[in-house]
Amino acid sequence: MIKASIDDKGIQVEEGTTILEAAHKEGIYIPTLCYHPDLKGPEEMRPEEFIYQGGRKIINSMPEGVNEGCGICLVALQGVGDLIRSCTTEITDGMVIITENERIRQERTRNFISIMKGHPHACLVCPQQEGCDLLQCSADIPVEERCCAIFGHCELQDVANYLGIDPTTPRWIPTDLPAIKDGPLFEWNYNLCIGCLRCLRACNDLRGVGALGFVFDKGGEIQVGSLSSTLGKSGCRFCTACVEVCPTGALIDKDIRAGHEEDLLPCNAACPADIDIPGYLRLIAEGKADEANALIREKVPFPGILGRVCSRPCEDVCRRGDVNEPVSICALKRFAGDNEGGLWKGSMDLKGDTGHRVAIIGSGPAGLTAAFYLKKKGHQVTVFESRPLPGGMMRYGIPEYRLPLSVVEKEIRDILDFGIVLNTGRTLGKDLTIDVLKEEGYEAVFLAVGAQLSRKIELEDSDLKDVLWGVDFLYQVKEGRGFKLKDKVIVLGGGNVAIDVALTALRCGATHVTMACLEKREEMPADDSEIHQAIEDGVEIMTAWGPNRILSGDGQVRGIELIGCSRVFDKEGDFSPTFDERRRVVEADQVILAIGQATDLSFIDPGSPIDIQRGMIVVDGETLETGIPGVFAGGDVTKAPGAIIHAIVAGRKAASSIDRFLGGDGDIEETLFQPGPLSPTVGRVEGFADLPRQGVPELPPAQRLRGFKEVALGFDRDTAGKEASRCLQCDLRLGIKKVISPPARLLQWTEANIHNVPQGEGVYQLLDASKKVLVIKGVMNMRESLLGVFEEDDRVAWFEYEEDPLYSKRESELIQQYLRHHGEMPGEDELNDLF
Repeated sequence: MIKASIDDKGIQVEEGTTILEAAHKEGIYIPTLCYHPDLKGPEEMRPEEFIYQGGRKIINSMPEGVNEGCGICLVALQGVGDLIRSCTTEITDGMVIITENERIRQERTRNFISIMKGHPHACLVCPQQEGCDLLQCSADIPVEERCCAIFGHCELQDVANYLGIDPTTPRWIPTDLPAIKDGPLFEWNYNLCIGCLRCLRACNDLRGVGALGFVFDKGGEIQVGSLSSTLGKSGCRFCTACVEVCPTGALIDKDIRAGHEEDLLPCNAACPADIDIPGYLRLIAEGKADEANALIREKVPFPGILGRVCSRPCEDVCRRGDVNEPVSICALKRFAGDNEGGLWKGSMDLKGDTGHRVAIIGSGPAGLTAAFYLKKKGHQVTVFESRPLPGGMMRYGIPEYRLPLSVVEKEIRDILDFGIVLNTGRTLGKDLTIDVLKEEGYEAVFLAVGAQLSRKIELEDSDLKDVLWGVDFLYQVKEGRGFKLKDKVIVLGGGNVAIDVALTALRCGATHVTMACLEKREEMPADDSEIHQAIEDGVEIMTAWGPNRILSGDGQVRGIELIGCSRVFDKEGDFSPTFDERRRVVEADQVILAIGQATDLSFIDPGSPIDIQRGMIVVDGETLETGIPGVFAGGDVTKAPGAIIHAIVAGRKAASSIDRFLGGDGDIEETLFQPGPLSPTVGRVEGFADLPRQGVPELPPAQRLRGFKEVALGFDRDTAGKEASRCLQCDLRLGIKKVISPPARLLQWTEANIHNVPQGEGVYQLLDASKKVLVIKGVMNMRESLLGVFEEDDRVAWFEYEEDPLYSKRESELIQQYLRHHGEMPGEDELNDLF
């Protein structure tokens, strides 16, 4: 350890520590722009022979040129005449460092002038900059000289506000460099670059890609660009580390709000179960399927099932899709589930017996998920199922060509093997009641009966024997009842159940299957991949048609008359179909109505405290508890029938709530696999941007309809590795350190500090312990108002204030600034109610 002092403060640091690093560790701010805690210094970078800015090629004019950095981190050393750069100077024993005096300020200002003369800065010297929307300019600054979209949360702006912009700084002369806005994920405006080279260092040193370079132009100015005419051709991995470290608006994310992690990881945000998608894709790319499965199982107990039938909201928002095609996230989940080695079981934390008993009604995805997590919390769990075998819709409602029974049975067995009791053939309302369960010692009950009935509509002749209902038809086929359909079948409906019915009909003897649905093609609720498979297998799809009447004769179905549907949803988005004058007759021998699902709630008595609205049980949104204490409900029984993933999430939520109800902590999170520290390096892969999405192998169309063999065959190890390697690894960006910002004027939330606040007009901001702004408020008497809040609320940890007689105007400016930065109003409704 080396002893030294900074601004009269004694310090001890490890050998090799720079002055800047030591100062930041001690909470002493030194301004800088080229420095970044994760990157090497810019002086180590050497110019390329040429670079591209879009289609513009720039030749280097200074082969031996060196970037000497921003020069605003200068400090003084006692006994040394010249000022030195704190970012590269290592501390030596006994060094006495001064970070602030008039000479230092003057030299920093001089160096900052050379930076700001090459960057738009009219807005940064405007007294109205806080709260300005950059659109209506009272100073009439030309549009091209105004600041960019990150104005208000810009690192350069923060440094400028700290150092000040000297009045002698020359006005910025607009340049005519490219501004590329049509590329994937981010925009690159070369006019706003200050030549700090952070982007290059992030690309080269941090990520190991090397897609960027710099040159000196004929005027001796640094120009940054790609090594080829496009980023894709340059080898860019589109990790956006360059955007993260850029201190200006030269590199700006598209569609990412500042401070919103969910925008950067949209796949995780879209996943209802919050599975670590980049994490398990990375493991698969490394050949670690068992570890990937364990990571998935931290959130869901059915990886193999979900890998086949998940609705895949993650793929719809995958950022790789902006580059070319989204990653096959769902198919890779299946690969992990199918190739597991049981690692997750050895890492499970199975608590000791608590003595509490829980009854789960229904063995579908919601019920089994709740049972799984409650058992792990040490509770005695019994699952009651009305059918002979467990699984609910997973077993009885999804055809085997999509979800093989062997996969369902294996993953259900994984759950039951932990000691969960299964009672089949027991129906709530017939063989048992909630009161009886309570009398038998069950302290909590979870109703997860699902939506296992066909939703029915009134339609003339719908009682004919050749008129079938979708869910019932699928159940009967799965139960092994021999079905030989007639030649011509029409299926009514546009969802996944209707697709399943149509394709099952083809496998049950129908020679011609037609689907008719109310929705237009782009409105159909069925997955695109399912629709594509149906068309490929020979199903004719008629969109924007609804059933008018069934045509019959001699007790036999002859066809159906359809009526044109001009609109399915009203302006509010509610289901409210409007029909027109069009009519069309379709010949058919059988009609199968697959227009939705419904729940059997006949077990609930009319006078029960359990409330029912629109055919679903009403529950507390946070706990899923019904009107009866200790009775919970979740899954399709409480919401319109959703995907299996939504039922799993409901099961997890119920398990957590029931555990708390029984006196536990409700924490069902656990780590089944702990990845090591993530390497920031992704490496260079030639042609990465153009790597195609790997198609999942399937049975040939000619073989599909011969039976119920699984159509999608899944990835082999080599293909899975290739597909997983296409992931942009967006989560790595979250590991990039933040630069130290200029010191804020925050005060600790104490009564003594509040009593030092003037009793006058002004604006204050209240922040929580994480320094998130809770409220911005302009008042006539700041001290009086703050003392009132101090007595009422205990969430405030920090505050700041400024005197201003035009406090309402200043409040509006600060709120506008916050809105522009965060995209939402500050604080919480409860706190704002205080005012």
